[in-house]
Amino acid sequence: MTSANAQERVETIEVAEREAGMRLDRWFRTHFPEVTQSYLQKLLRSGQVRVDARRAEANLRLEVGSKIRVPKAVRTPREGSAGAKTAALPKSNEADRKLIESMILFEDDDVLVLNKPFGIAVQGGTGTKRHIDGMLAGMVDRFGDRPRLVHRLDRDTTGVLLVAKHRQAAAKLGRIFQTRSAAKTYWALVRGVPKPPQGKIEAALVKASGPEGDRIRKARPGEQKEAMHATTHYSVVDRVAHKASWVSLKPVTGRQHQLRAHMELIGHPIVGDNKYDGGLDLVAENIEPKLHLHARRLIIPHPGGKAKIDVSAPLPAHMLATWDLLGLDPRRFEKDDG
Repeated sequence: MTSANAQERVETIEVAEREAGMRLDRWFRTHFPEVTQSYLQKLLRSGQVRVDARRAEANLRLEVGSKIRVPKAVRTPREGSAGAKTAALPKSNEADRKLIESMILFEDDDVLVLNKPFGIAVQGGTGTKRHIDGMLAGMVDRFGDRPRLVHRLDRDTTGVLLVAKHRQAAAKLGRIFQTRSAAKTYWALVRGVPKPPQGKIEAALVKASGPEGDRIRKARPGEQKEAMHATTHYSVVDRVAHKASWVSLKPVTGRQHQLRAHMELIGHPIVGDNKYDGGLDLVAENIEPKLHLHARRLIIPHPGGKAKIDVSAPLPAHMLATWDLLGLDPRRFEKDDG
């Protein structure tokens, strides 16, 4: 809640429920990202920023309903200051905003569920400047806080991506994922037909460096200390003779490249996966040489105690084209996702 008008020298902002427990300096970074830490310290020392009419330290933990006194100068930083330079930068460009809006499958006050497209990184890294995390960070004005990623998808994996809209929701959802209370279903096209048609893959995984970069593989004797336990359930939904299968994959754990490494391990790599031997012999002509792995559905308890979140994402264009080419019907499991 804000009480202010253009003539007032200060405004008073009330701490929202989702901001309870947040440090004062973190609250400022969220609401006024152009204000530097040193400038905030100056405002606090001079008493220009107060909490419930009292002087405060930057590390003060806020309570619901507390009233923060904010001087008007905060919204118009001094010319030439670091804050002024930051404020002059666009928060995000129009193309990125439109892209994020087009991805939204579900939204409420606590969570955002996106349908991640092919080829866009979820987070930044070496040589990666454009990514979903950065786009969301530039839309604080749209979401009221900086949205926080709860889990990850590989750059070329498509589908359901869960995002927390504030810190408290992120903490609760993080605990839900840790306790494996989230049910995730992926759809993939793999080479060959797994036998038996339903099964469980349990193989500890390790990261190994190679000429084409890091790769996840099965742990070898003596590598138990660094190995990560990983379990995946799979089920064949449909098949194309003996050439390929549409499979439903349900990971119990959430290791890096787990599904891709596990399917290669049982001899049925995911089509279009160059890193895990699925990029060659694409089972049919005219199939796009893209990774055919899609985060189809997520069912997870709501962090606010509401009804469970249950969201499904439609197949991306390249997988839809492949399904059509091979005579597979994605509508077959619209209600029961395999």
